[in-house]
Amino acid sequence: MPSCLHPRPRLRGLSSWLDHWPNRCAVCHADTVGATARICTDCALRFGADFPRCHRCALRAPSGKLLCGACLRAPPPWSRAIAACDYGYPWDGLLTAFKFNEALDLLPALAGLLAARIPPPAAGVDLLLPVPLSATRLRERGYNQAGLLAAQLARRLNLACSADALLRVTDTPHQIALPREQRSANVSGAFAIAQTVRLQGLRVALIDDVMTTGATLGELSRLLLKSGVADVQVWVFARTPA
Repeated sequence: MPSCLHPRPRLRGLSSWLDHWPNRCAVCHADTVGATARICTDCALRFGADFPRCHRCALRAPSGKLLCGACLRAPPPWSRAIAACDYGYPWDGLLTAFKFNEALDLLPALAGLLAARIPPPAAGVDLLLPVPLSATRLRERGYNQAGLLAAQLARRLNLACSADALLRVTDTPHQIALPREQRSANVSGAFAIAQTVRLQGLRVALIDDVMTTGATLGELSRLLLKSGVADVQVWVFARTPA
């Protein structure tokens, strides 16, 4: 039986010690307990309420409505979208710190909130695929925030995750700097699937920190479906409100 199922006494002791580590909430600065407890329960409940959302675009929707009017008229290429929160206070600041300022201590809390939104059994997904960064941007930043989020989700939900299956072959300008109408053109042809990867017939979920217009996720979804992927979902931590 794998040793990971039976931690050594020293490791069990270390885990227990870390579980009681004094910490502080990144939002309200109240005292918390646990090495990974960077968002307190009160702030998670106050700012991370689970609102009804459109199943295709993850925008807020009236209770009982599975699809918004826009998705009824022109559905996106993926089959399901899930978001933990709206992109606003305090998540916008926390995600900026996580993404650009190496605030990796926020990762367990962010992944935990998103994992709580995924319906069991893991929404019928076989594989998690993080949205890739270009080689240049990865060297500048030192890590891919979507890759870290995907790896945490994979551990929590007992799913496979491939950080190298998707490639960004064009170093495009940041989407955030472009008007909405230019974002789809900006990422057109920007991605590829690694030649060593076989995804045909799999049900995958694309993982990213934020979805705004969905241009990047739409481009990747179309690429995956064209390659023979059976189904594509989109899981993001935050959804920019309409």
